[in-house]
Amino acid sequence: MSNRSTDPLFQLIKSLEKSEKRNFKLYATRNSSSDELKSIQLFDALDRMDEYDEAVLLKRNESIKKQQLSNLKAHLYKQILSSLRLINYESIDIALHEQMDYARILYNKGLYHQSLKVLDRLKEQAKTHHQLTYLQQVLFFEKTIEALYITRSMQDRADQLSLQSNEVSSSLSLVSELSNLSLQLYSWYIKNGHSRTEEETIAVQQFFTSGLGNKTAECKSFYERLYLYQSYCWSAFIRQDFLQYYRYTQKWVNLFDEEPFMTEIETAHYIKGMHNLMGSHFDLGNHRKLVETLAIFDQFCTSELVQNNVNNRIQCFVYRTISVFNKHFLEGSFTEGLALIPGIEEKIKEYEIYLDRHRILVFYYKIACLYFGSGNYEKAIDYLNKITNWKVDLRTDLQCYSRLLHLIAHYELGNEEILDHLIKSVYRFMAKMHNLSVVEEEIFKFIRTSFHVSVKGIKPELEKLLVKLKSLQNNRFETRAFMYLDIISWLESKLENIPVQEVLQRKFASKRKMHPSLTSSPDISL
Repeated sequence: MSNRSTDPLFQLIKSLEKSEKRNFKLYATRNSSSDELKSIQLFDALDRMDEYDEAVLLKRNESIKKQQLSNLKAHLYKQILSSLRLINYESIDIALHEQMDYARILYNKGLYHQSLKVLDRLKEQAKTHHQLTYLQQVLFFEKTIEALYITRSMQDRADQLSLQSNEVSSSLSLVSELSNLSLQLYSWYIKNGHSRTEEETIAVQQFFTSGLGNKTAECKSFYERLYLYQSYCWSAFIRQDFLQYYRYTQKWVNLFDEEPFMTEIETAHYIKGMHNLMGSHFDLGNHRKLVETLAIFDQFCTSELVQNNVNNRIQCFVYRTISVFNKHFLEGSFTEGLALIPGIEEKIKEYEIYLDRHRILVFYYKIACLYFGSGNYEKAIDYLNKITNWKVDLRTDLQCYSRLLHLIAHYELGNEEILDHLIKSVYRFMAKMHNLSVVEEEIFKFIRTSFHVSVKGIKPELEKLLVKLKSLQNNRFETRAFMYLDIISWLESKLENIPVQEVLQRKFASKRKMHPSLTSSPDISL
């Protein structure tokens, strides 16, 4: 990562659109004091830089003294946020916050009835849009006014406010518990990947069921159901129950179909839901549904809701790219997929200050798989090295399979002089991570004993390994080995002396013959 990711002010300036920069200049020059002018000077200096370097900044702008820089940066940061706040972004949060400000102003003026009228409108708007936290604030404020002043606004006011407050508090408590459960399960997956043993699967299921309790029947509102479905998704995904994973990702997306206005309010949750839905189609090998859902998502990605919001654009880029990769993997069209890589790399560079390390790891692995599948093992190794050399405590499963694919790529290149070292290194890494499955054990045995075998003698060994691995295909704890690395197709390619992608293309064509509905697929490209 570059230094640009280390300075918050630099990040903020680089995230601004042209219109936002223009708005800041107008905002900052409204008084034209010396401090404001110096802030603009610093803003322009940072805006011109490609990478943040404090020494270069001070050298090029001698009027800015080093001892002033910290305070000046803090002032500029606050100024930029204030200027952005004045822009009329269409957001239910900002609209509700603005109405609450009006209610407080009227209250401070002693205009209690007018304040209550604003709060009534605010309360209805918050209910309609499922904004429970704002609803709680409104009720608390209403109770304050009723407790301190005799407004005679309506009979039984105290009872109604108390009942409403209890209902909102109960709903918020349920949402909080379910969102905690969802987040904890997702965090477990990010750190560990899929469950690897019966013990891990039982532990995850017990954690899920104990956290869920009897809450399912209580879930009625949008957010209650959203976090309920997310919790089911992560639990099923970790346990590799991909059918249940699909069912609950579909329920997740259906929530937004039932209440379309929530897509604008919770855009990030909708995007993540679509990502998981497309992922479930990939995991189940349902090419037709993946392409159909990807086409819907593609149309959404071009909407104003996405294009006018940096965060939405980034998330759409990330998840759409992953799904396009997955489409190529299902089709075996690896060489065709390579054409996407230059554009993807440009976007990764453009969005590098926003992308988390987990997403970058996933991108590198999928790009490496494209190169490996197309027979370009050197380039595959280049991207796998990016993963193995990056010291991060994330997705140990992904790091393990990166090392395994790295080993196989060197095997394909015939790099015998380093294979023995790599075998020992990868074996130690995976054993240390408690990540060694039966599939990996068999692969290691094969590579350890076969890289010195003659070309004529290797075929029987390949056939033996293929038979062993095919017998493991239906073992639920070996599923992930075939998800990350289609070793069976690789073995078949070695036996037939053809590229891996030809084997996968043949399998895909065979499936299409068996399922004619797969033949009509709209074109998807980045």
